[in-house]
Amino acid sequence: MAAMAMIAASVASIPAQAQEEFPFGFPMTLDAARMPGSKRIPSLDIGDNGEVSIELWCNGGKGQFSVAGNTIIFVPGAMENRNCPPDRKQADDDLLAALNSIATWKRQGDFVTLIGTRTLRFQINTN
Repeated sequence: MAAMAMIAASVASIPAQAQEEFPFGFPMTLDAARMPGSKRIPSLDIGDNGEVSIELWCNGGKGQFSVAGNTIIFVPGAMENRNCPPDRKQADDDLLAALNSIATWKRQGDFVTLIGTRTLRFQINTN
C-alpha cells in the first residue's frame, strides 16, 4: 500500500514539474484574433535572462521579465513610437497596462497564461 502511494505521488508530481518551466528563449504570440485591417498579433520574445522584445498591435520595444516560481514581474523599457491609428494605439496602451499588472503565471502545454488585472494567454512558438 505504501509503495502504491509513493508511485501515485511521483506520477502526480510529473505534470506539476513540467508546468513550472517558464519558456525562456521561445517567442510567444498572444492568443487573440487580428485587429481589422491588420496582420499583426502581439508577441513576446523572452530571452534566457528575461530580456524581452515586445511587438504590440502597432508599437514595439524592449523590457524585462523576472520569474521566481509562479511569480512574474514585467518591467517595460523603451517603446518605439510608430505612426499608429488611434484604435491600435489604445490597444497597445491597454496591453502594456495588462502586462504591467501581471503577478503570476502558469503553463499548460504550449500555452502560457499571465495573470494580473487581466488574463493574457500566449502560445509558445515551438516550430
